[in-house]
Amino acid sequence: MFGLTALELARIQFGFTISFHIIFPAITIGLASYLAVLEGLWLWKRDTVYRDLYHFWSKIFAVNFAMGVVSGLVMAYQFGTNWSYFSSFAGSITGPLLAYEVLTAFFLEAGFLGVMLFGWNRVGPGLHFFSTIMVAIGTLISATWILASNSWMQTPQGFEIVNNVVVPVDWFKVIFNPSFPYRLAHMTIAAFLSTALFVGAAGAWHLLRGNDNARVRTMLSMAMWMLLFTAPIQIIAGDLHGLNTLKHQPAKIAALEGHWENKPGEAVPLTLFGIPDMEKEETLYAIKVPHLGSLILTHTWSGQFPGLKEYAKEDRPNSTVVFWSFRIMVGLGMLMLLLGLWGVWLRWRGRLFETRLFLRFATWMGPAGLIAILAGWYTTEIGRQPWIVYGVMRTKDAVSNHSALAMSVTLVVFIVVYFIVFGIGTSYMLKLVGKGPAESEHEPDDEGGRPSRPLSAAHDQMDMFASAHQDRKG
Repeated sequence: MFGLTALELARIQFGFTISFHIIFPAITIGLASYLAVLEGLWLWKRDTVYRDLYHFWSKIFAVNFAMGVVSGLVMAYQFGTNWSYFSSFAGSITGPLLAYEVLTAFFLEAGFLGVMLFGWNRVGPGLHFFSTIMVAIGTLISATWILASNSWMQTPQGFEIVNNVVVPVDWFKVIFNPSFPYRLAHMTIAAFLSTALFVGAAGAWHLLRGNDNARVRTMLSMAMWMLLFTAPIQIIAGDLHGLNTLKHQPAKIAALEGHWENKPGEAVPLTLFGIPDMEKEETLYAIKVPHLGSLILTHTWSGQFPGLKEYAKEDRPNSTVVFWSFRIMVGLGMLMLLLGLWGVWLRWRGRLFETRLFLRFATWMGPAGLIAILAGWYTTEIGRQPWIVYGVMRTKDAVSNHSALAMSVTLVVFIVVYFIVFGIGTSYMLKLVGKGPAESEHEPDDEGGRPSRPLSAAHDQMDMFASAHQDRKG
C-alpha cells in the first residue's frame, strides 16, 4: 500500500484504532463526573433542571460508553496480532497493568452502570447517587492503569531484563514511573475540558436555534465555569509535563521545538512556526521569538537544552510531524482559555446567553478538546520513536512478522468497518444531543427517586380486585 512497509502499516493501523478509541473514554471520564455533579445538585437543591439534565446526558453517556468498550477490545487484540514480539518482551509488565484495569475499573463500572442507567425509580436516591459516583471513580481508575502502562513505556523503571524478557522487580516503581503523575493529570484534565466543550457546544447550539430554557442555559453556564477553571490548570500541568519530558526524553522536546543545535552562549529561541526538514537538518521558514524557548523549557533567560543534531539520525523522532501536532494542541488550548475568559466577561455583563458571536464560537469549539487530545497523543507517541519502550526496545523489533499485503488488507478492513460502526454510533449520539433535554422527562415519585415497590403494588392490586369481587357479590 503506497510503498509502505509492514512496520509502517502496523503503526498506522494501531494509530488509527487508538485515534477512535481515545475519543470515547475521554468523553466517558468527563460525562461520568458531570453526571455525578448533576445528581448531587439535584439531591441538594431539588431543582428539576439538574434532574432533567442528568437523564438527558445519561443517554449520551451510555452510547459513548458502549463505543468505548468496543473500540478498546480491538486494541487489546492488536498487541498479540501485530506486536507479538513486544508482548513477549514486555508482557510481564503491560499484561498485569491492563489486567488490573479490568479487575478494578471495568468491573466497578460494569457493576454499578446498570443501577445508574436503569435504577432511578428502582433503588433509593442515596444508592443511585452512590452508583453514579462509583461509575465516575471507575472511569478515573481505568485511566490510571492505562496511563501507568503507557507511561512505563515512555519512562521505564523498576525492571530487569532476564533472557531477553522484561522482569518486574519493583511494582511501585513500575507504576509510579517518572512521567506517570504528569501524564495522568494532563490526560484527566483534558478529558474534563473536552467534555465541558462538548456540553457547552450543545447548549450554545440550542440557544442559537431559539431553544432557550433553563436546562440549556444551565448546560452552557456549567460548561463555561468548568472551562474557566480547568484551562489555566491544564496550562500549568502541561508546563510541568514538558519539564519532565525534557529531563527524561530530551530528543522528543528537541523534535517538537524544531531545535537542531545550540550556539555557544546563546539562548534558545521559541520557533512559533516553520517546517522542520529531517534531511536538511534545519527548520525552514522559521518564525522565532528570542529567548522564549529557554524561558519556557529551562525557566531561565539563556538556558539551553540538547538539539536534534546531538542524537544519531536513527534515534531522532520525526520533527516534521510532532512540531505541528504539538502546536495544534497548544493553539487549541489557548482558544479554550480565550473562550473561558470571554464567557466570564459576558456573564459579568449579563449577556452570556444572548451574544450570538460567542455562541457560534462555543459551538465551533465543541470538538476542539478531542482534537487537542489526538494532537497531544500523536506528539507523545510519535515523539517517543524510534522506541516502543524508550531506550530499551525499538519499534522495529516489536512488530510481528506479517507481510505488507496482509497489513494493507487488514488496515482497509479496519477503516471501512470503523467508519460504518462508529459513524452510526456517533451520528446517533449527536442526534440525541440535537433533541435537547426535555422538561420532566422522567417523573420521580413523591420523594424524588425512592424505589418503586413491586410487591406492595401487587398487594394493592389484589385488594382492589377483592373489593370489586365483593361489590359484584353484593
